Amino acid sequence: MNKTIVIINAEIQEEGKIVPISPATETMVDSLKKAINHSKVETEINIIAAASLWHESLPPQPENTIYCPLTIELPESFDFPAQRIYQRCKNVIGLRQWVAQELGYKVITERLAYPDFWLPVIVTSKGFIYGEVIGEGVIPYSCEQPIDLSERLRQSLYILAYRLLTALEPNSAVYLLQFSLEDTEVIFNRLWPFPAAPALASLRVQQPDLYTCHWYCLTNQPIPEVIVKLLQ
Repeated sequence: MNKTIVIINAEIQEEGKIVPISPATETMVDSLKKAINHSKVETEINIIAAASLWHESLPPQPENTIYCPLTIELPESFDFPAQRIYQRCKNVIGLRQWVAQELGYKVITERLAYPDFWLPVIVTSKGFIYGEVIGEGVIPYSCEQPIDLSERLRQSLYILAYRLLTALEPNSAVYLLQFSLEDTEVIFNRLWPFPAAPALASLRVQQPDLYTCHWYCLTNQPIPEVIVKLLQ
């Protein structure tokens, strides 16, 4: 049996216990656990608070260990297969500058304040699968999927996602491209190298949901046809 290390955005108390996590993080972890338990991969699941990695390094792990950080706040010294792309995504300002200069897209600045959207991109060894766009919900801190966009906007998003991720040489995983819209123009914000909290919207409408897709990617399992049903 191999080992899976899930790293979450939490702190460690002095007695070594993880500080209670947010409801969103808890649901993310539960969704990932559910995907693991329903898959054909037998693995031991270990939950680690990201804050602990800033104080001490992980002891040597088995070669077949699967790393699944659900936070971008990782120390640069933490060595794992997706370390490079996590560091690139963490450098938000640098990535925005690159997108503006190399790809010619407008990027978010402090002067721009528009609602956020997220394009899920499932990266497999065979290519990219673009999910339905996620948007901010009516209820504060909630998200909804799918968001209807024009074909022109969709194609602009797909081109941005493809060129950006191709340049970053991504590991197989689920990514969220965060963006805004100004009239008929896409404004790039940032890239998340894992299914961040907005991906929770997929639990209600998408089969398989984005956390299940993420686990399939991490374990090189084929992705079934992704279906999103419209909410009534």
